[in-house]
Amino acid sequence: MRVTQGMLAANSLKQISNSYNKLETLQNQLSTGKKITRPSDDPIVATKGMAYRSNLSEVNQYKRNLTEAQSWFDSSESGLEQVNSILQRTKELVVQGLNGTNESDDRQAIAREIEQLKLDYMQVGNTQVAGNYIFNGVNVGAAPISENASGMIESNINLDPFSVEVSKGIQLRVNIHPENIFGQGAFDLMNNVQTAFEQNDVNSLKDLSTQVDTQLSTLLAERSELGARSNRLELIENRLDSQEITATKMLSNNEDADIEKVITDLTVQESVHRAALGVGAQIIQPTLLDFLR
Repeated sequence: MRVTQGMLAANSLKQISNSYNKLETLQNQLSTGKKITRPSDDPIVATKGMAYRSNLSEVNQYKRNLTEAQSWFDSSESGLEQVNSILQRTKELVVQGLNGTNESDDRQAIAREIEQLKLDYMQVGNTQVAGNYIFNGVNVGAAPISENASGMIESNINLDPFSVEVSKGIQLRVNIHPENIFGQGAFDLMNNVQTAFEQNDVNSLKDLSTQVDTQLSTLLAERSELGARSNRLELIENRLDSQEITATKMLSNNEDADIEKVITDLTVQESVHRAALGVGAQIIQPTLLDFLR
């Protein structure tokens, strides 16, 4: 096959065009810090990047779930601490009421304080986090505790566990067992203590003192379980932090350009490009028509 001047010129232009493309690619890598700017640049890198991003997005979602779970744990612990204070004060008042030196008026005054403690107990049971009632199972949109027309506290708690997905396939219960702390039995106890003081019923107070101790023991057990689940949450959080670091590193290794190498390659390519332009200028000689213009 005879090589003509036109063929040499066309091939030279093709090589110069390829050189421009390589320069553009390297300059894009230098300006963006990424190996590719569009999937067609390297489909394999793009495909891997999608998988790594999906993994990273999943980890970040679990971390957001952990934040929600931690807010429930913190609010629950705070609520249980308040309940502990209420029950401890109730115990003190019951013991005080058993003192034979108390007059009827004294016990009436204690009854009024018990009434206020009972209302505080109700308010704790209706604690909300981000608009959700945390002591009402999955029925987070409704208050679990209310006061009837007779001034008696009533509990209508949903017993279903409220869980959050904190890792793939792992559901962690974030609420306590509300029936143990805010069930009708707890408020019946407070109602009975108030009534015993109002009626100056010392004999009933002796039995109620034991019931308050039992409720305090139940509270302690619930706080211990909540603490155990909170510790597990911390371990899961540490694992997710490690997974996030690994996923971010893999994504970076897949997509981030080696800037030092890019600068070196760009310098070399610029030299090659200038040489190609110089050679092309020699190959593509002016024609007679160029002189006649």
